[in-house]
Amino acid sequence: MKILLVEDEEMLSAIIAKGLRKVGYAVDTVFDGEEALDHYEIHEYDIIILDLNIPKIDGLDVLRTIRKKDSDQKILILSARTKVNERILGLDEGANDYLIKPFDFGELEARIRNLLRRNFSGTPTTIMLNNFIIDTNAKKVICNNDVLNLTRKEYNIFEYLIMNKNKIISAEKLVEHIWDSEFDPFSNTLRYHIHTLKKKLYNFSNEEVIKTIRGQGYIIEEAQE
Repeated sequence: MKILLVEDEEMLSAIIAKGLRKVGYAVDTVFDGEEALDHYEIHEYDIIILDLNIPKIDGLDVLRTIRKKDSDQKILILSARTKVNERILGLDEGANDYLIKPFDFGELEARIRNLLRRNFSGTPTTIMLNNFIIDTNAKKVICNNDVLNLTRKEYNIFEYLIMNKNKIISAEKLVEHIWDSEFDPFSNTLRYHIHTLKKKLYNFSNEEVIKTIRGQGYIIEEAQE
């Protein structure tokens, strides 16, 4: 899953981004409102974490601009503006959540997970598909009572394909959601991760779990009973 972090305090931005990447998120970082809107127009993000006290364009104006054209984009305000009326204003302007600084990173991570679940209406924290159990909180995949040894990128690819089961997901879409904007689209990185993930899944299930649709992308299909 891909996050845009809008935070003008560079040291805090680096700390948050490092923590999010450590638990498997792709993160783009920007430091002002103009950069935030430029990145929003160019890339697709699962969540935008938005500070309000940012230069060039205020965070609330960034929020308003996005909301005029996009009611679905998930936006979490992360701000030192602590007054009740300021929090109410942020939520009324369209933020999906509001977290006050200083904050606990574990709470930020939990709020991100909660917002991501809303992207897939009705998706529980534990997903069962064919012979697999996916724990989206623990970022763990179980098959036949064994835990699969997946890398973070392999897990993220598998989770995203499962959350979009029975749909063909293009390579471009996977890259957009799994890697940050520094990813080299001409590299073989995605194909390598798909190859190793397919091999691991087959070794556990003896089935072709992820199917490649030539010229279109990848799909995980739910077994028909």
